[in-house]
Amino acid sequence: MALLWSISVVGQPAHYTTANAHSHNDYENPVPFKTAYAEGFGSIEADIFLQDGKLLVGHDLNEIKSQRTLEEYYLSPMQACLEKNHQHIYADTNRHLQLLIDVKTEAVSTLTQLIKVLRQYPQLIENPHVHFVISGNRPDPEKFNTYPSYILFDGELLKEYTAPALEKIALLSDNFIKYAFWNGKDTIPGTGITKLKKAINKAHAVKKPVRFWASPDNPNAWQQFMQLGVDYINTDKIKELSEFFK
Repeated sequence: MALLWSISVVGQPAHYTTANAHSHNDYENPVPFKTAYAEGFGSIEADIFLQDGKLLVGHDLNEIKSQRTLEEYYLSPMQACLEKNHQHIYADTNRHLQLLIDVKTEAVSTLTQLIKVLRQYPQLIENPHVHFVISGNRPDPEKFNTYPSYILFDGELLKEYTAPALEKIALLSDNFIKYAFWNGKDTIPGTGITKLKKAINKAHAVKKPVRFWASPDNPNAWQQFMQLGVDYINTDKIKELSEFFK
């Protein structure tokens, strides 16, 4: 089911909506999860640290607070949404939600704890409209297929993967700066356009959606990313991007 979902969102949509929006570092918003969810975002990001057996949400160790758990900020609210919407994550039953979990501590031990926590939410891990995608510190790609079916991975755009590993990859992401030095004004430099098109075409050839992080975050940039066929538009400006799509 997860693989079929991954394939279905590949390629430039005929019409972009907030289903193509990714809330970058979502936990830094005044109201985590709920702000992006209210706008119908298709992808939401949470960075996690494993500390004293807890999965804590934050960008770095200075932000970690004992009460900021993955469960409180994301898993419990997501389960509440399922219960409200008759086991659909959104009232619109065609919508999916990808929780991109950026692992900041050692990969294997953090994932072991994450799986332990997720098993306490069977409604989430068994739901075809909810996807848990691991980014940041990840295990060796050759180990991807040893993880449960509800655990998928964020692949690296320029990396080569075996067929079994690719089956566990939900999307391919990369740092925009690797492709172009651009401040989001005017147009992307020609050499950058060429590199971006090549990378995006490579991802779409293996039926994977694409996301770029550290990218310019303004309407002009969003428009050009759409023209390139970037599947997930990365943003820290939830309301602004939502209005832009409207």
